[in-house]
Amino acid sequence: MSEQELDKKAVVALLNEILETELAGVVRYTHYSLMIFGHSRIPIVSWLRGEAATCLSHADQAGELVTYFGEHPSLKIGALLETHKHGINDILIEALDAEKAGLALYKKLLDLVRDRSVFLEEYARRMIAEEEQHLGEVNKMLRKPGEIARFAAG
Repeated sequence: MSEQELDKKAVVALLNEILETELAGVVRYTHYSLMIFGHSRIPIVSWLRGEAATCLSHADQAGELVTYFGEHPSLKIGALLETHKHGINDILIEALDAEKAGLALYKKLLDLVRDRSVFLEEYARRMIAEEEQHLGEVNKMLRKPGEIARFAAG
């Protein structure tokens, strides 16, 4: 294989892993939205349901790319961990970990397609930007009011 050829099999496998991970995000964020109680329930539930919708959109995009290559999108859902911790901070920390995992997959895709497909590079870059934005949002939500420092390094 020349240096510029795309490894279609590896790309499709990774896109299917992204699809599965994003579908797990739909389930996770929907579950979280059902478990929020207290005075700030309404805006937090709305945000969580928005994140579930974003994950579904990301899953759709990955699945469309799988079929673009003439392959079959996965019917699996990524790993789901039930910690039984439903405090808002616990949920946000779990969300932060999930966003980091998704970001790692998109970075892996970018590495796989770099200098081989502008189309897939642009897709990966766009998704990396979105995941980084989500990480920043969750990071800010984990800070105490008035706190400027980051919640967690990295």
